[in-house]
Formats: sequence, C-alpha cells, structure tokens
Amino acid sequence: MSTTPVAPTPAAEIARLVDEMVKAGRKPTDDDVTAVVKELARMFSVKNDEVAVLEVTQNGAILSFVYPPKLKAAGNIPLSTTNSLAARTVREKRPEMINNFPAQKHPTVFESISLEKPDPKAPKAEKFPIQKIMSVPLLTEGKAVGVIQVSRKGKTPTTAGADFTIRDLTGLVTTAGIIAKCLKR
Repeated sequence: MSTTPVAPTPAAEIARLVDEMVKAGRKPTDDDVTAVVKELARMFSVKNDEVAVLEVTQNGAILSFVYPPKLKAAGNIPLSTTNSLAARTVREKRPEMINNFPAQKHPTVFESISLEKPDPKAPKAEKFPIQKIMSVPLLTEGKAVGVIQVSRKGKTPTTAGADFTIRDLTGLVTTAGIIAKCLKR
C-alpha cells in the first residue's frame, strides 16, 4: 500500500525554512523571505501581497520594507510616526488585530502602490484598501527588530473576507517568534 506524503503545515514549513537559515548562519535572502511569506499567506488564506514584513534599520529609528519587494523602494516609516500601526507595533512591542482598519487613522500611501506586475494586455487592476489587519512585532531578546503584518484587502470589509480571530493573532505571534530567530543581529 503506497501512501501519499502529507504536505507540512505552513507553520512547520516556516520553522524548517528558519532552521535552515539559522544553521547556515545567514540572514534571509529575498528568496527566503518570499518562501516564508508564501507560507504565511497560506496559513491565513490571504494573497502574498496581503503580507508585509518590515525591519528596523541599523540606527533603530526607521522601519523599512523587506516584503513586498515593490515597497522596498517606495519609502520607509519613521518609528516616530504617530498614526502608523507598524511603528506603534514596534514601539509598544505588542500585537494588534483590527477588523475595521479603514476606521483607524493611518497613512494610506503604501496601499496606493500597485504590487502586481503589469500585464500590458490586461485591464488595469483595481487597488483595494486594507480592511482587516494583524500586526505583530518580531522580537529577539526582548527587542523589536521588525514587524509582520497580515491583512485582508477588499472594496468593503465583507468582500475582504472573514474577520481575523484571536486564534489567528495567537498563531501569528507564535510564528513571528520563530521567524525572528533568523533576524538576530
């Protein structure tokens, strides 16, 4: 009797990817980050472009995008920004879940950037705002070194999909703890 191998859970696959990086003693490459994001997207049933990874820069005053790639060149977020969820997540070192994100005061500049590769034959893709979001600090030795955000975008909260739950947030916190291992400085 032959058995079909069972695909690992997204959390198990993320742990495997991080262990490989840690054992090799290297920082994550763009391909590594993309592989982790793919698993995070699978874990929460979102698209890859609904996951963001930001890293605190060497001087500790700025957050810069690690993923999505198109946002790397789009700008940074000063940690002093008062209405940025990502900056607040780092400053307060606590996770947050917001299922009515448009009602929150927040910068929308990054939401307006198209993350998809343009197809000259395709009609222009609509950009939808973030409706729901989880934001979790990446902590190493009690210090915030970055942020992971998982969102649901859509025209309305209903079209964006299900609300995030405490169980989702707990899963992201646990996974962020694993991912932070490969970001130690």
